[in-house]
Amino acid sequence: MNYIILLLGKIFSFLSKKLNLGHGSTWPGHIALKLNRNFVKDYFLNSKTKIIVICGTNGKTTTSKLIETILKENNKKVFLNSSGANLLNGIASSVILSSGLFKKTNYDFAIFEVDENSVPEVNKALTPDYLIALNLFRDQLDRYGEVDAIIQRWKESIKNLSKDTILILNADDPQVAYLSNNAKNKSLYFGLNEKNNNKISHGADSIYCPKCLNTLTYESVYFSHLGNWKCQNCGLEKPKTSITSLPYYPLAGEYNKYNFLAGVLFAKQENIKDEIIQKALNSFKPAFGRQEDLEFNGKKIKIFLSKNPTSFNESLATIKSLKAKNILIVLNDRIPDGLDVSWIWDTNLDYLKQIKNIHISGERTYDLAIRLRYENLRFKAHEDLNTALNYAIDNTKDNEVLFILPTYSAMLEVRKLIIGKKIS
Repeated sequence: MNYIILLLGKIFSFLSKKLNLGHGSTWPGHIALKLNRNFVKDYFLNSKTKIIVICGTNGKTTTSKLIETILKENNKKVFLNSSGANLLNGIASSVILSSGLFKKTNYDFAIFEVDENSVPEVNKALTPDYLIALNLFRDQLDRYGEVDAIIQRWKESIKNLSKDTILILNADDPQVAYLSNNAKNKSLYFGLNEKNNNKISHGADSIYCPKCLNTLTYESVYFSHLGNWKCQNCGLEKPKTSITSLPYYPLAGEYNKYNFLAGVLFAKQENIKDEIIQKALNSFKPAFGRQEDLEFNGKKIKIFLSKNPTSFNESLATIKSLKAKNILIVLNDRIPDGLDVSWIWDTNLDYLKQIKNIHISGERTYDLAIRLRYENLRFKAHEDLNTALNYAIDNTKDNEVLFILPTYSAMLEVRKLIIGKKIS
């Protein structure tokens, strides 16, 4: 039966690409699961492939890419699901596309980044060797609901994991760190240990103790609700971390430090040598849309995927550190972005007051325009994205960079305009 599923999946993926009907990264898996709902579980039965599941609101793709880079540097054979194909059908598709017809391909590792809401379903279909939980922020409230609802589903899912699954958790996110409570699994923690005077931001999500619901206190805040936290009521505090810093980070931004710490902690647990890890960090290239460097009409462009309040605020903080002078913001409201764009009111736009060359576009251009006008910002709005891109580029000096902050579907459109295709 699975042979027929693999054959049909490969044919469908080929035709989808050939006829320009799509990337073919989800429909083969959708068909496979219709024919055999246990397709993924059956595939990995008695397999020696180690499975890594990566979940979280932000950073999944970057963390996946780093782990892939480290493992390949260590001469391991790896496959992973496409970014955005992070539901169970996307995982099933990745299995189909990476497999031979007559036998299972002998991979050492499979890396699956998983949509927050799909973690229970994926953990039921797989027996992960590692579950890496990066963070949890409000994102696509129309689909997921509030953070508390998601974390509860994660907790129930972890109860049913194999005791051999290793948990790698963000110690600085209180809800994520507490996932290990009463878990039978080995738990490792990563987090920062830097002193600062930052305060909890307006858009922070998890400021209450996950054990007793008292308001948490913070010695340091790195961004949103991530930091050195403690509950003065019950005594629960940030757990002891195995790793807090690296000598080199391939990408800018506090939020990216967590992604690299998670990836390196996994590598150390796998006993991969430090020189191999460092070589992978030095050679690391960002995934599409994640601080990706491109050129258009002879000008430099840098794309920062910004799909929720936290990622948008951190993108602004990072481009501030890079002294950005030219910005294009693109806001869409399709299914991958979330239909509710009210999150733009939880963004901190102070830095934009220093920028003279601001352009906005996207399907919700005028919602964004109202938000910027509320801050008394000067900008140019363009309904047409191609027009916006050309205006923004024309007003960017030759020795400067245009920073583009798009939501997910907008990022794919921007890349298609710049390089002629959506995903390289």
